[in-house]
This record gives sequence, structure tokens and C-alpha cells, in this order.
Amino acid sequence: MKNRFLAFRLAIPLLGLALATSAAPAQQPTVQSGANTPSSSTAESLQLYRQMHAVLSHPRCVNCHPKDDTPKQGLDGHVHSPPITRGPANDGPPGLPCRACHNEANFDPGRVPGAPNWHLAPASMAWEGKSAGELCRAMTDRSKNGNRDLKATVKHLTDDKLVAWGWSPGIDVYGKPREPVPMPKPEFDRVVTAWADTGGACPE
Repeated sequence: MKNRFLAFRLAIPLLGLALATSAAPAQQPTVQSGANTPSSSTAESLQLYRQMHAVLSHPRCVNCHPKDDTPKQGLDGHVHSPPITRGPANDGPPGLPCRACHNEANFDPGRVPGAPNWHLAPASMAWEGKSAGELCRAMTDRSKNGNRDLKATVKHLTDDKLVAWGWSPGIDVYGKPREPVPMPKPEFDRVVTAWADTGGACPE
């Protein structure tokens, strides 16, 4: 009898513990974002950059961002004719600056393209042969892009008249219109601005 009473006394607290445990709400596992999972704004920014890249990687842009000292021409990126070098200031060799042939606007009778301040991008801004991520990082790296912050980069891409030449590239040596970059200028300006507003993300 004594043993039964002792067992009964031990069972009561155990039963209370079991009831308390079952009544407590189950804890839900904490979901943590992985280190490589982009936020919604970053994902949007990356998607916008991919649209921009179709323009930035087009020969109309890349031909003036060569990886060597020679400007390129045409959709196939062939060497500039006549052969010429970038020179110490990226605007042609001494005695033969780019502006000697390239005026402030296209000269279609002579099949010569032109825009204000015609010159090559500096060697630090070479885009030729770069992946989307490499090009983006070069464009946003202040040690390479002329110390432009993101706001200044947007202004360069949307307001610079030499950049805008890509939408009005004139007539080629065969008398045919050169292919412009593949996005309307107002849409490009909108996409570039939205890309910066969402963080200016670059792909890997």
C-alpha cells in the first residue's frame, strides 16, 4: 500500500509536466536567408542590369572600349581603318587626334561617324571580351571609371552625347545605315535610372 501511494505521488508531477508540454505551442523553425540569396531590390537591380548589358556589350559601345590600344569598327569588331592607336590621352596619337577625322556629328557623305569629344575610353575601362559581371564592376569601380560615383555613372550613360551616338550611328562605308544599339534611348535611360535606384547591383 505504501509503495502504491509513493508511485501515485511521483506520477502527479510527471503528469503535470506532460500536460504543460503538450499545451505549449510548437516552436516553428527559424528560416534564415542564405548568404547568396539576393533581396528583392537586388534581384530587381540585377534584372535591370541584364537589360542594360544588351546595350553596353553591343559593338557600338565595345568598339570604343577596346582591351588594347586600337579602336575597333563594325559589328565584327575589326581593327580601325586606317590603323590608328589610342595615344597618350585616348584621343589619337600626337599629330593625328580623333577629331581630325571625326567631327561633332556624323558626316554621312564621307561615311565618317562623329559626335562631340570623339575618343576612346581609357584602358582601365576596357570592356572588350568581358563578362556581364566584369563589365559592370569595371563601370562602377571608381578607381577605373574616372572616379564617378553611381549618380555620375548614370549621368554619363544617359546624358553624354558620345554615348548617345550609339542610337544614331550614321551610314557605313557601304552606304547602309549602321545598326544602332538594341534598345530605344528613352527606355535605356529609364532602365539605367531604375538600376541605380535599386542599388546598382552587378552580376557575378
